[in-house]
Amino acid sequence: MRLALEIAWRFLSSAKKQTLIIILGIAVGVSVQVFIGSLITGLQDGLVDTTIGQSSHITLKHAEEDVLIEDYEEKIETIEETIADLAVASPVIDLGGILEKNDTKKEVLLRGFDFDRANQIYAFDQKLTENSRLPEAENEIVLGITLMEELGVAVGETIDFDLFTGQVSLTVVGSFDFNVQQINRTWGLGTIRTLQNILGVSNQATSIETQIKEVFEAESLAVVLGDRFEDDNLVTTNWMSENQELLSGLQGQSISSLMIQIFVIISVVLGISSVLAITVMQKSKQIGILKAMGIQNRDASLVFLWEGFILGIFGAIGGVLLGLGLSYAFQTFALNPDGTPVVPLTIDGGFILLSAMIALFASTLASLTPAIKSSKLTVIEVIRNA
Repeated sequence: MRLALEIAWRFLSSAKKQTLIIILGIAVGVSVQVFIGSLITGLQDGLVDTTIGQSSHITLKHAEEDVLIEDYEEKIETIEETIADLAVASPVIDLGGILEKNDTKKEVLLRGFDFDRANQIYAFDQKLTENSRLPEAENEIVLGITLMEELGVAVGETIDFDLFTGQVSLTVVGSFDFNVQQINRTWGLGTIRTLQNILGVSNQATSIETQIKEVFEAESLAVVLGDRFEDDNLVTTNWMSENQELLSGLQGQSISSLMIQIFVIISVVLGISSVLAITVMQKSKQIGILKAMGIQNRDASLVFLWEGFILGIFGAIGGVLLGLGLSYAFQTFALNPDGTPVVPLTIDGGFILLSAMIALFASTLASLTPAIKSSKLTVIEVIRNA
């Protein structure tokens, strides 16, 4: 085996230009695979983060409309025991009504949160406008920036909240901007205790919102969670079933990325196989001499297997470096007007390693044909064709 490795290295080093061209071909294939894979993964991560990154992945609520969940803290404990992949579970109370300031009235969805938990989902602290803070005491609220402007209310002022049971005065402690017009115009946020007091309840919630670490497991985990709470007349919803078009788009991107990588691998295999097959013909005299000197057919085959392996190593290393360079250049020059990348690339070490290993395997596999051909080459055949 060592003899075959030394001969393979001599064959490659004796034709430096040809060797460099083959390595470059492999490197280009690997770089395309790394770049496209990182681009598709980054696009998927960006879409997922934009659409569901700051929303509930799995929501637990009562099967009947307008019925609150009893003892939500116990339900949260059960969720934590059921979902090992849980990031956070947050209780919510939703209450619709009318906000009134002087003669101006606006419909509002008042949402009550445990902000220590809910902030991990919605990142409220990043959406507060200047001179604003999250509600802390009872009867404090923050309003969407558009709603606050339409009502003409300022920070520190009180505003009346009308609902079917009566009227409550609330103190506005700030505003928020979700960059979503519907939310900015219709949401008001308070503590869950404030909403419970308005409704005259305790330890009850409209729903329990959760986020999980592996977002694409939401559908299966929602089924498991639904079975766990079936006797309590609770049901689950999840982002995957409610965003089928988005899910189809993400799956389509994954399939297209896979197809590109498959064709890249095929082109690398065919290129290496054809070039090494020509090398067998070019080196037929040397192979014939080696066989006349006593080299075995197995060692003659190993020469070309080693060539494929060596080419694969250098090609994979060069391809990974070139792919990372392309990714860096794309993030540097393909920018939005605000200076952020058009598509934030995701550099996945596991995917890069897999791409390199695939290239190494493909180049070694491509050397099988010339290896078999060299093993069948006889001394007499070489003399006859000389």
